Amino acid sequence: MSDEILINVGVGETRIALVDEGVLRDLVIERSVDDSAHGPCSAGTTGASLVGNLMIGRVERVLPGMQAAFVDIGLPRSGFLGVREAQCLCELMGLDNARNQGRMPRINDCVREGEKVLVQVLKDPIGDKGPRLSANVTIPGRLLVLVPHQPGVALSRRIEDEDDRARLTELVQRVCADVAEKEEGDDLARAGWIVRTAALQADEDALERDARHVLETWREVRERAKGMNGPATVFKELGPVQRVLRDHLNEETGSVLIDDADAYVKARAYCDAVMPGYAGRLKHHAARTPLFAAYGVEDEIEAALSSRVELPSGGWITVERTEALTAIDVNSGSFTAATDLEQTSRRINLEAADAIARQVRVRGVGGLVIIDFIHLAEEEHRQEVVARLEAGFEGDRTPTQILPMSEFSTVEMTRKRVREPLDRLLLEPIRRDANKTRATVAYEALRATEAAAADQPGRALTLHVCPPVAEWLEESGLMPQLRARLGVDVTLHPVDGACRHHIDIAAGA
Repeated sequence: MSDEILINVGVGETRIALVDEGVLRDLVIERSVDDSAHGPCSAGTTGASLVGNLMIGRVERVLPGMQAAFVDIGLPRSGFLGVREAQCLCELMGLDNARNQGRMPRINDCVREGEKVLVQVLKDPIGDKGPRLSANVTIPGRLLVLVPHQPGVALSRRIEDEDDRARLTELVQRVCADVAEKEEGDDLARAGWIVRTAALQADEDALERDARHVLETWREVRERAKGMNGPATVFKELGPVQRVLRDHLNEETGSVLIDDADAYVKARAYCDAVMPGYAGRLKHHAARTPLFAAYGVEDEIEAALSSRVELPSGGWITVERTEALTAIDVNSGSFTAATDLEQTSRRINLEAADAIARQVRVRGVGGLVIIDFIHLAEEEHRQEVVARLEAGFEGDRTPTQILPMSEFSTVEMTRKRVREPLDRLLLEPIRRDANKTRATVAYEALRATEAAAADQPGRALTLHVCPPVAEWLEESGLMPQLRARLGVDVTLHPVDGACRHHIDIAAGA
């Protein structure tokens, strides 16, 4: 079965599932309303990503002891700008004396308190940490990424064949030099390019079109930034639907299913303009059965909220996330089919390695992960399990490092934190009792109402939920959007004494 991209666009929420051979591999959820403030969401609390946005910020504090600065970009928490991400400012301002003196620039060589600076969000706010920023901005296209402040041509690590790397380097150097020469008035002497994996199948004309597109975007960014004092957003990354098409739609993708007509039209227009060869793979899912339910994704999400995940043989893994790390324990359970203890342990551990890779990706786990496998005596078997675990992260865009298995059969790995983990997004922060947030239940109620409207077209509906969820829906402003989207009257009715998860929909006459 070929890879599929499933896109569920609801009222105030977009959910995207990447499915590989029928198995959920990655999940992205972005919402427009915060659970606590009932206003526009802030990244890191509700899943709406700011990564890739270009912002005009004001330097609030410069901390030489940390070799970092904090920059106000208009969020509740200031952004963190480390010296590595600020170095390019020295050369841009002609302050590269530090390098001429044989040392790396320091943070106070790069920025001053109170000054305006153009930065890009590298990492969303997570927990109580503000966003991670960089002054070495990039402008992504479908095939190429423009790096205005860093010369040279770099290639995606996924392009492994040396002949392909040499061919693409020479081709991109020639194409981009020709484009830069024709772009009169643009100072591109220090501009560099990153070649994306999608460029492997691209011809010279396609590369040139992509280069011109990103250069035009960069010109618009600079013009806009000149008239801004900040904090302000200069450039917004593509929305989640267009972004997943740009980054994940490729030759291996069999189809992209989108369950919202307007989103489908916009996605088709984007593909026609940027990647016309793939536009035919987009399909509108108009069936009555909700898209995620039809493909079993809803069940996968529910399973990912549980600490226990069953294995095919009867064993299981438990996943426990703390502030410091995520601990994963492998249990053999009732499995006894193998001939001896070593083979039993090997079989369970191999199954667990597959499940762990999937769960880490779907749950959005980041930071340090400690895995306690069942003890293995043979070094060959330990290496086999680690290799299986590494294979599960092939194709994962989030950087991951996995260490060899210790003699105690534990594995340490790290995965870059790029977004809030799924449990923090969907559940209340209660350690032992996983209770869904009001927002999570509210979005479930909105989806259930849409499904009921499809089953009983034209009939007025009454949505029964618990009072806290009803209050959230009223204050969020999503109910009028739901009524307009369905074209029928939907009455919201709070049910006193109902549990948090209660959802009941009744149709009128």
